[in-house]
Amino acid sequence: MKSRRVGITTTVPVEVIYAAGCIPVDLNNVFITDPNPGGLVEEAELAGYPRNVCAWIKGLYSTALRHRDIRTLVAVTQGDCSNTHALMETLELIGVEVIPFAYPFDRDRDLLALQIEKLMDRFGVDWAAVNGARERLDQIRRKVWEIDRLTWQENLVSGWDNHLYQVNCSDFKGDPDAFEREVDEFLARLKGAGPRREKIRLAYIGVPPIMDDLYDYLEERGARVVYNETQRQFTLPFETEDLVERYRLYSYPYGIFYRLEDIVREVERRRVHGVIHYAQSFCFRQIEDLIVRQRLRLPILTLEGDKPNRLDARTRMRLDAFIEMLQ
Repeated sequence: MKSRRVGITTTVPVEVIYAAGCIPVDLNNVFITDPNPGGLVEEAELAGYPRNVCAWIKGLYSTALRHRDIRTLVAVTQGDCSNTHALMETLELIGVEVIPFAYPFDRDRDLLALQIEKLMDRFGVDWAAVNGARERLDQIRRKVWEIDRLTWQENLVSGWDNHLYQVNCSDFKGDPDAFEREVDEFLARLKGAGPRREKIRLAYIGVPPIMDDLYDYLEERGARVVYNETQRQFTLPFETEDLVERYRLYSYPYGIFYRLEDIVREVERRRVHGVIHYAQSFCFRQIEDLIVRQRLRLPILTLEGDKPNRLDARTRMRLDAFIEMLQ
C-alpha cells in the first residue's frame, strides 16, 4: 500500500486493513473531534461543495485534505451515503487512491464475501491473517459489549459514554492496544459506582448526532439514552466467528426493515420509554422516518441536525416537551 494510514468513510471490514499492517482512520471521528469541525464544513463549501449537501460529507472532504498522510481511502459505495460517490471523485482529483467497498442491498452472502475478498486482494492479505486480526479486535469488542450491558442493565453508564466507546469501534482509534487500555480504565472506574438516577429510558436511532451536547442535555432533564442503535452496530455485537456472516448481520448498511428488526428487539429488551430518531439534513434517510413511525409502537421524536454545533433553542424546546410528555 502507498500509506500506512488508510481512511475509511464508515465501518468496513477493518480486520483486512489491520491484517495488512495498516492503520484504519475513520474520517468521521477525526472530523467531529476536530477543535473546529464547523470550519472544516466551511472549507469544503469554499472549495465548491454545495450548501445543500450533508455536512458529514463536507467534513470528510476537508479532513482528508488536512491529513495529507492519508493517501488511500476505503469508501463505501453501497450501504451508506450516495454522496460518497462524488466525495470519492473529488478526493481522486487531489491524488487520493480510492478503494470502493459495497454492501449488497439484499444482504447476499456470496456478493458480500466477494467484496471482502476483493478488499483482501487490494491489501495483499489472506484469510488466516484476517481471522487473526478479527480474534484480536474481538477481545476489545467484548469489553465494549460489557459497557453497553452496564448501560441498560445495571444503569451505570451515561448515554454519551455508551456512544463514545461504541462509535470508536469503527477503527479502534487506529491503535487497538491503546483503545483497549482506555476501555479497561473506564470499566475499572465503574466498579463500585452507584446506579444513575435518570428515570426516563430512551433509544437513539439513526446516524450518530452532529451536535455534541445532546446526551448531557437529556440527562440534565432526567432522561438517559440506554440504546444507541448505529453505534452499537459498529461493535458487531454478534457471537459468530464467521467474518462474512458478521458483516451480513451488521444492520446499518442494509434496508430500514432489517434495521427495524434489531431496533424493535432492543427497545423491548431495554425497557425503553421513548425513541429519538435522528436524521441528518439533506440525507435520504429522512424519508425512512415515515416507516419508523408506522412500525414502532413507542413515542418518537424526530430530530434533524445540519452543521456541527450545540443544540439550538428550538431543538431544546422540543426535547423538553418530549421528556415532559414521557414523564
